[in-house]
Amino acid sequence: MSTPWPLASGPEGPHALRPLLDTVLTALDAGSRARGGPLPAGGPRAVTARVRAALPDALPEHGDPDALRDLVHTLAEGSADPADPLCAAHLHCPPLAVAVAADLAASALNPSLDSWDQAPAASALETLVTRALAHEIHPPPAGPDALMTTGGTESNQLAVLLARETQGPGVRLLHGANAHHSLPRAAWLLGLPDPVTVPAPAGVLDPAALDEALTHLPGPHLVAATAGTTDAGLIDPLPEIAALCAAHGARLHIDAAYGGGLLFSARHRHRLTGLDAAHTVTLDLHKLGWQPVAAGLLAARDPADLQALHHRADYLNADDDTDAGLPDLLGRSLRTSRRPDVLKIAVTLATLGRDGLGRLVDQVCDRAAEFADLIARHPGFDLYDRPTISTVLFRPANATDTAVAAVRRHLLTDGRAVLGRAHADGRLWLKTTLLNPQARPDALAALLKLVEGNTPG
Repeated sequence: MSTPWPLASGPEGPHALRPLLDTVLTALDAGSRARGGPLPAGGPRAVTARVRAALPDALPEHGDPDALRDLVHTLAEGSADPADPLCAAHLHCPPLAVAVAADLAASALNPSLDSWDQAPAASALETLVTRALAHEIHPPPAGPDALMTTGGTESNQLAVLLARETQGPGVRLLHGANAHHSLPRAAWLLGLPDPVTVPAPAGVLDPAALDEALTHLPGPHLVAATAGTTDAGLIDPLPEIAALCAAHGARLHIDAAYGGGLLFSARHRHRLTGLDAAHTVTLDLHKLGWQPVAAGLLAARDPADLQALHHRADYLNADDDTDAGLPDLLGRSLRTSRRPDVLKIAVTLATLGRDGLGRLVDQVCDRAAEFADLIARHPGFDLYDRPTISTVLFRPANATDTAVAAVRRHLLTDGRAVLGRAHADGRLWLKTTLLNPQARPDALAALLKLVEGNTPG
């Protein structure tokens, strides 16, 4: 018996999806127009009120055939738009249309990468793509591998877990004061000794302080370096850190969730010299890869390290099935059900190629340099430093930290601009993370004018 709620896959799937996609695209357009800027105006209370008006009952007795249209419209109207050049606070990229289209196919087909019989082609595709990206990080003669993750946090947690399994439960994490919060949190989750925070006086890990810590602290050690800090986009001195780890017999993890995308750029990949010395590397393509969330990876130089994740569940990877040649996917993640996030990555890599992705990386790095030039020439602003990747920190000259925080919140509440915040050099700075390759210089000038016009006198 037919129902008014068809399935997305199967013979009728494409026919059922076409009118719904038209509804979604129309609602996205209408909602974005209603928002009229990079962020909805009115702040949290106003946005929540609009959502409640669109969804007065989250589980009604009877359904509403217009719910798709109304809720997509509401979400679009109430969303931050990372494609707006004035939305530049976070490592929150505008996804490529081709990647979003691929993500639709993944959702419709709904493979689950916990056993081969749920994802035959997707599992083969994941193997090809993850190994290709692993070789970008650890080139021949290394024979590396990589796992798909939900992003930097999961990748960093897996890296710490692999260190515990290879080095023992007494392994001590040493990370810079600039490191991502997920690293010390992973040590806590895994019951490791209290991690050691190494000073980062100029925003990057201090090699001399690291040498001192490795010399005097009992091992074994796991050193976590960063290639692309969350606050200022800085890159630790990777070659020096790698040399120290080799000298002290320490394991090295590099969190390149942000900066790893520089690998695609012939102009900028030299900034990652030393990356290949790491035992494990975090990479996020939902940053400098223009993918919808989630698109994370953890690369391992020695694939034998990944054996620590092996797990057996008879209904998923029975020994006789594995012996008969069915791939064992359960050791590829700590998750069981996993969607095929690799499809959008594979489509993007194949469609754009290294050259296309490299051009996008170069464009956002160029925009950041141009924005820094604009700030440096403006007498009403202070520039923190030249951008290393695509993050620029600035603040109104002579403003107090309270005023800096206030202007950011004012622009957020009005929905006119989305700026981040970061502490550096003992002061609070406004942060722009430029990930929109289509942002133009006039938009960046308009952003400065907005900040200037809304800074308390």
